[in-house]
Amino acid sequence: MSGTTTELSTAIASLADRVRGPVFTPDAAEYDAERTGFQLLGPHRPAVIVGATDARDIRAAVGFAAAHGARVAVQAGGHGLNAALEGGVLIGTRRMSDVRVDPRARTAWVEAGANWQQVIDAAAPHGLAPLAGSSPGVGAVSYTLGGGVGLMARRHGFASDHVRRFDLVTADGHLRRVTPEEEPDLFWALRGGGGNFGVVTGMEIDLVPVNALYGGGLYFDVEQVPGVLESWRRWTADVPEELTSAVSMLPFPDLLVVPEALRGRHVAQIQIAYLGAEEEGARLVEPLRALGPSLRDTLRVLPFSESSKVFDEPDQAHAYRSANLLLPDLDPEALATLPKLAGPSAPVMCVVGIRHLGGALARPPKTASAVGHRDAGYSLGVLSPVAPGEEDLVRATHLEALEPWRGEEIGRSLNFSFGPLDEEQVRSAFAPRDYRRLTELRARHDPHALFHSNHPIPPAGG
Repeated sequence: MSGTTTELSTAIASLADRVRGPVFTPDAAEYDAERTGFQLLGPHRPAVIVGATDARDIRAAVGFAAAHGARVAVQAGGHGLNAALEGGVLIGTRRMSDVRVDPRARTAWVEAGANWQQVIDAAAPHGLAPLAGSSPGVGAVSYTLGGGVGLMARRHGFASDHVRRFDLVTADGHLRRVTPEEEPDLFWALRGGGGNFGVVTGMEIDLVPVNALYGGGLYFDVEQVPGVLESWRRWTADVPEELTSAVSMLPFPDLLVVPEALRGRHVAQIQIAYLGAEEEGARLVEPLRALGPSLRDTLRVLPFSESSKVFDEPDQAHAYRSANLLLPDLDPEALATLPKLAGPSAPVMCVVGIRHLGGALARPPKTASAVGHRDAGYSLGVLSPVAPGEEDLVRATHLEALEPWRGEEIGRSLNFSFGPLDEEQVRSAFAPRDYRRLTELRARHDPHALFHSNHPIPPAGG
């Protein structure tokens, strides 16, 4: 940020007078709590934080940054933080968490800082549900800007396919209404192009008439059922679109805090979300139950408000990194290497996550979007917690684990890539012509790269 210390202090004081929400500088007691989200590795280190309470606060923060030659980052829950903002202005949106449901139109208006659980809870009394992800604590807006592959993805497609409108503050400080009719280029870019084009203050999304699903997990010991990954792969070839599934593989530590059945074991957890009757769901998963003795079987009819139990992911903030590939299919020989390369003998703990795609995800939406590689059949990722000084080791371990798949990948999913990506890696998430269009739109709407995005797309010619 340009200017002397005194000038900046005066400017920040003036900013604090213009916004309704709190403003924090590094000397404030609340600064660390405000800049830190779910991802604890490499938090933002801004010169000033604006705890936005409405669109006017966001406009003021963007205008302040532009006037002082500073960059802007946005953080709601902070799950997807990949590259920290150094200096500049951090806009915290967690105070903007209002959700308004229109049950007749089957839509919801979702403010910038709302997470999926808040949307789920608002929709549930009306027998409706959003296209939320596997971890409902994730911010709804940021998830949707990256496309969004959730529990009902094979039946209903990407979350971004079901957006009707965004309200967006662009680099010029204007609040724009972005729809297929108004600002169609931005509407295309925001659905899949991430946070490169402004600050979304809210979005209107479709809801679907779902109040429950048949879901949960089947847990197997990889040593007892060594072919579990390949068996799941073969099983996915014939399942209906109403069934979205995934498999995670991880070594559980031998600690008392771990459920006894899983303690000290290398576990494959098959996650199931089926939109249909319990009897039909049970019939569909019977081949999986027949694979061998399960350590746990949590499959049952779940109210959608309890959908977090399908993946049963940790909800405690921690430091982590991951790498991701999108694949047309799963090569059985490469699949067989994962238990060794990313299992208990790996240098760091690895959580392998494979998601079955296809179905509605593969079909173009009614209004075109920037989401790339709809033809991918599977998403493969490796995630690890990162202890101090381990980041290089984690990166090397992930590269080795994914090496058998090199040459087969068709790209990557940015929403499942937790770590700094270079320009070529970001480019690989999109079709070439779509990436060019995104850079051109960035040049038109943010030519000086005011916005610091998790997955930066540079302005064309910049």
